Amino acid sequence: MSVKSVKTNEDKKVELEIAVSAEDFNKAVDAAFKKNGKKINVPGFRKGKAPRKMVEKMYGEGMFFEEAVNNTYPAAYQAAVKEANIDPVDRADIEIMEVSKENGYTFKATVTVKPEVTLEGYKGIEVEKKVSVVTDEEVDAEIGRQREQNARVIAVEGRAAANGDTAVIDFEGFVDDVAFEGGKGTDYSLVLGSNSFIPGFEDQVAGHNVGESFEVNVTFPEDYHAEELKGKAAMFKVTMKELKMKELPELDDEFAKDVSEFDTLDELKADVSKKLQEKKDEQSDTDVENKLMEAVANKMVVDIPDCMFESRVDEMLRDFEYRLQSQGMDLKNYLQYTGMELDAFRKTFRPQAEAQVKTRLALEKIVELEKIEPTSDEVEAEYLNIAQQYKMEVEKVKGIVPTSDIKSGLAMNKALDIVRENAKISETNDAEPKRKKTTRTKKAAAKTETAEEAVEAAE
Repeated sequence: MSVKSVKTNEDKKVELEIAVSAEDFNKAVDAAFKKNGKKINVPGFRKGKAPRKMVEKMYGEGMFFEEAVNNTYPAAYQAAVKEANIDPVDRADIEIMEVSKENGYTFKATVTVKPEVTLEGYKGIEVEKKVSVVTDEEVDAEIGRQREQNARVIAVEGRAAANGDTAVIDFEGFVDDVAFEGGKGTDYSLVLGSNSFIPGFEDQVAGHNVGESFEVNVTFPEDYHAEELKGKAAMFKVTMKELKMKELPELDDEFAKDVSEFDTLDELKADVSKKLQEKKDEQSDTDVENKLMEAVANKMVVDIPDCMFESRVDEMLRDFEYRLQSQGMDLKNYLQYTGMELDAFRKTFRPQAEAQVKTRLALEKIVELEKIEPTSDEVEAEYLNIAQQYKMEVEKVKGIVPTSDIKSGLAMNKALDIVRENAKISETNDAEPKRKKTTRTKKAAAKTETAEEAVEAAE
């Protein structure tokens, strides 16, 4: 393989002209003949026994050329990319130009490459950090959620259904006196007031008693996910079979002992307050980090090709599909359930994809400018961290995540450290005036595909 020319087109794509030698090409042609020759019939010879010259005379000299080219150009392209020292960010367009036994073949590869980035002023960025303090109301709300989780479900007797109750019902829906698909349920547990059914349905169940059969009349919303039911009036025949309610535990020291390792309610509340504050602090740090990276990205001078954003959208969509599959669902059914088209759903990822691509380019430039190089010990420590996180053997993680990805992630985290440690951060809250302070925040992975995503995909 040899690179005959490298040039940049008006659209800033790089065009490589690559030659594959006659020796390499003819080896590939020989391999193609050996693979396919036994399947070929030539009159006067047993199937697969005709000499190559006879086969080529009958079917044409170039009958194995296409397979030979297809088997050799990918490796030739990769070698040319390395020799030309370019960094492609999209799939190349390949054009085969000349093919012959005597000269091998020449092809043209046109590809979008990573853009040049100019970045200054990434140190000394000024941002504001909002400091939030946990309130008594937030602690009480969290304790209330724990009470809900530990509530007993008891049968309701002697009264009609009311909001907050769980009604166990059989139902069947009709539009124009005809039962419609998906409108029937048996022993369905419906929490009244949850607004999980068609608007108006739950209100009409309330007030009825166990054993009653009754009709519920509703109108499907205009934006309902089933096209054939949008805006249609429907009647449901309903039978209430059971009625249940939650009985909340008493809020006392015994409750604290039952739901935690603490002996008193005051200790439980103190722990809840501490954990809520940690979450607020972490969110505050993350917000600062996002502001810093947005500011750095805005300082870049770069022309980012659209394919980089679309590639990141593709990766995010694949990751979403993996997560759906882990829950026993696929993307097609999810889109059908939500009533969204794939193109519209892809667009929901675009803003985040753009932010991530810009962040990555900015951090990579800082890595270059600061000459950041993770040590082998840091790489090994990160492999161990991922292995522990996913409860896998380190060697298995190494087989999934390339060392180059680990180094890239560590280097960009170090770049983020530099931005953060040199930032001028003003803290504000409701009780205190602004004050200057350098704040350490949680590290964020700004890689195009994190090591964690690669491990999850492999699992």
